[in-house]
Amino acid sequence: METRGRILVIDDEAGIREGCRRVLEPEGYFVATAATGEEGLRKLQEQPFDLVLLDVVMPDVRGIELLGQLHSLDPDLVCIIITGYATVELAVQAIKAGAYDFLAKPFRSDVLLLSVQKGLERRRFQALEREAAELARAKEEMERLDRFKTRFMLTVAHELRAPLNALQSFLTAIEEGYIPPDQQKEVLRRAVERTKELLELVNDLLRLAAVKAEEEMGKRQPLPLAEVLEKTFALLKVQAEEKGVACMLEITHRPQVYAHPDQMAQLWTNLISNGIRYTPPGGQVKVTLEERDGWAIGTVEDTGIGIAPEDQEKIFEEFYRTPQAKKMEPHGSGLGLPLVKRIVEGHGGTVEVTSELGKGSRFTFRLPVHPPR
Repeated sequence: METRGRILVIDDEAGIREGCRRVLEPEGYFVATAATGEEGLRKLQEQPFDLVLLDVVMPDVRGIELLGQLHSLDPDLVCIIITGYATVELAVQAIKAGAYDFLAKPFRSDVLLLSVQKGLERRRFQALEREAAELARAKEEMERLDRFKTRFMLTVAHELRAPLNALQSFLTAIEEGYIPPDQQKEVLRRAVERTKELLELVNDLLRLAAVKAEEEMGKRQPLPLAEVLEKTFALLKVQAEEKGVACMLEITHRPQVYAHPDQMAQLWTNLISNGIRYTPPGGQVKVTLEERDGWAIGTVEDTGIGIAPEDQEKIFEEFYRTPQAKKMEPHGSGLGLPLVKRIVEGHGGTVEVTSELGKGSRFTFRLPVHPPR
């Protein structure tokens, strides 16, 4: 049979405990009792209650001191203080400590019933308020996600359209005979370059989707981060030398992390290749790896074009590229750094940037060491 509410009476006086039971049970309430604060806490841990009638003076603890522990077990628990030492100061102290109401002993049965009824109504109202707030937050989040999805799809379509239009123009010009035979090879080369750009964008979108959905969570494993860095660095150093950019590596520690190998390779690749791409010939890129206070710390520092203060938060947004980056490298997806952020945060870490326009950038990420020190 459904009860009107579950009541716990915590009082060292047997007469008060049984008196509350005799008043409340005939009205349809479930009533349990406890003679000490410790017993009351134990019963509240073992089963749920809606309201507690709590004595102020007990052998093991003062009721007001117990209020915080009761609310830590159930923040919505309604607590009514009952005491034979009623004073205005004590009532104020009880309310400040989180009590809902204050009853002075001896109290009449109708006063007890009214206080309990109002307390339970308060609990139900709090629950409705919380549900309404949660529904409002869920609705707001759904609307935000819907706006983001629409904006994301439009941006993807825009980013895909430019290389596809260029590719179509190159091929149509050859097909219609507008390009002389001796120039067709150069036009085809440019078409291949746009195809590569298009493929890079699609690959970045797929990587970003995989990280967002955490489809590869099951492939995480204890991983020596330095080994991943060394392999990635060896490949990218050739690219840097061809451009005339000095590339240096410094590994002071060799921490192990619990991570997806491909995502760690992607993390290093995106940061180092960005440093090389946006550093003019004659500049340098320095990559370091260390361990400090239980964190694996990776840093990629360059002497490139830098990032303006107003752009330093935006660079982690999908498809965003700074004006300086667009000027130096017209083609780019704007997905590299958002992918970095997703990978790092998905592995329980953080990433940050410090930069000065025209003087270079420093990207630093932190990942928890595995196993924890």
